[in-house]
Amino acid sequence: MNPAQVERMWLATLSECNEVQRRRLAGIKALEIGRGGKAHVCALTGMSHHTVLKGIQEVKNKKRKNSTRLRREGGGRKKISEQHPEIITQIERILDESTAGDPMSLLKWTSKSTYTIASTLKEDAISPDTIARIIKSRGYTLQANKKTREGKQHPDRNAQFEYINKTARQFTEQGNPVISVDTKKKELVGDFKNKGRAWHQRGNATIVRVHDFEIPELGKVNPYGVYDLNENKGWVNVGIDHDTAEFAVESIRQWWKHLGSKTYKTRTQLLITADCGGSNSTRARLWKRELQVLANETGIACTVVHFPPGTSKWNKIEHRLFSFISMNWKEKPLYDHATIINLIKSTTTTTGLQVFARLDTKKYTKGIKVTDEEMAQINIQPSEFHGEWNYTIKPSNWHVILR
Repeated sequence: MNPAQVERMWLATLSECNEVQRRRLAGIKALEIGRGGKAHVCALTGMSHHTVLKGIQEVKNKKRKNSTRLRREGGGRKKISEQHPEIITQIERILDESTAGDPMSLLKWTSKSTYTIASTLKEDAISPDTIARIIKSRGYTLQANKKTREGKQHPDRNAQFEYINKTARQFTEQGNPVISVDTKKKELVGDFKNKGRAWHQRGNATIVRVHDFEIPELGKVNPYGVYDLNENKGWVNVGIDHDTAEFAVESIRQWWKHLGSKTYKTRTQLLITADCGGSNSTRARLWKRELQVLANETGIACTVVHFPPGTSKWNKIEHRLFSFISMNWKEKPLYDHATIINLIKSTTTTTGLQVFARLDTKKYTKGIKVTDEEMAQINIQPSEFHGEWNYTIKPSNWHVILR
């Protein structure tokens, strides 16, 4: 092996060493060359004369030769928190939420990011990374808001939950259908951004519009869902018009026509669990009138139990159907109605969820008034416990209701 090859191998070894090993290896090489060795090693490695000289001294000094420290004890730059101990106090004051209304507070209405804190502190030398290390050492972690405060609760909130569970259990034991209903949030139709991420070849992300302005010829959709708790099946009626009580009952009608009547052929009772507001609100007269029409058409007694105000997130359909639809179509633009229907129908889970969907092209008029006379004809039987939340609408002898 010629000298040039030896030097190349030596340089390759040198590049993998830490700073102590590098200067000591350079010192050994300089001693090995002898006269002019320091200058040759400096030219070869780019090290300074003082570094190579220090390496020679350390190689000759047996006491320091076996040391594993990179620097002598106490060496290196002092921590910023040691140079300026008042910085910790300033940071803690910024992070203290109780100072938010203090006119002397350093940060009141801005995001408390490490960059913002660093720019606010008087010490210009402090970096966001140093801020982050100090914050973590003081026991802070990055945290998001927690949705746990539900505001003022109705005094019979828990009792209503118990009533819903008891009623659902009774219907299930008798083999009667139990469905959870609600409207999913409206969705823009077109090449708009959809939340979530999916795998693509590098540089091949889906291109969508910058602004979410409704496309008039495509509009929006109102997916109204019906989830069968016993069968683990979902039905989604995708409306293109207004989300009214008439639309809500029509969605239940379509579920019964396509799924319910085939599964529960001989049953004459249906339990509907619904939110307290929206198109299936407890105070919506049209909701009750249309349920009477449905009961008369099908011969099914419709028992309705509403969740207490402010508790819609506990409705089964939210986390057994809608959440999985959202996960299935994440990142996928809802280009047209066919895309939406196919994405909904392709939603599955490991527990065997099946989802069916149809496009509802009917027009639904807003603001329909239901008179007192019409309300008086509804065959409704309120429950003894909160009759405004729990009631049964049975088929009646009359069959014509003004729409």
